[in-house]
Amino acid sequence: MLKQGRQWADLSIARTTPALLGLFSLVILVAHHLQNSQKFSIRQAAWYAKPLPTFVDAITLVRQSLWSSTFSMSHSPSDMVKIPRALLERLTDTLGYAA
Repeated sequence: MLKQGRQWADLSIARTTPALLGLFSLVILVAHHLQNSQKFSIRQAAWYAKPLPTFVDAITLVRQSLWSSTFSMSHSPSDMVKIPRALLERLTDTLGYAA
């Protein structure tokens, strides 16, 4: 019996699984490349110390790298709103983990 909807069909699983594995691999490779040139912070809770970065830390590093290059350029001076760099970094850090 073939279940329909919500990716339960065998063909849709066969398409989705390799795509997710490829996306996961791409994020890990980009994060590995970025960790040599950028500060790579591992977010930890007070009650749980992580010895190594997790996928969440890796995808956050990739997101922050993409967003910092996107937010640093303005095509028109009228579109620019100046905010302190510390606030921008805090926003990208928070959004990187929340998204």
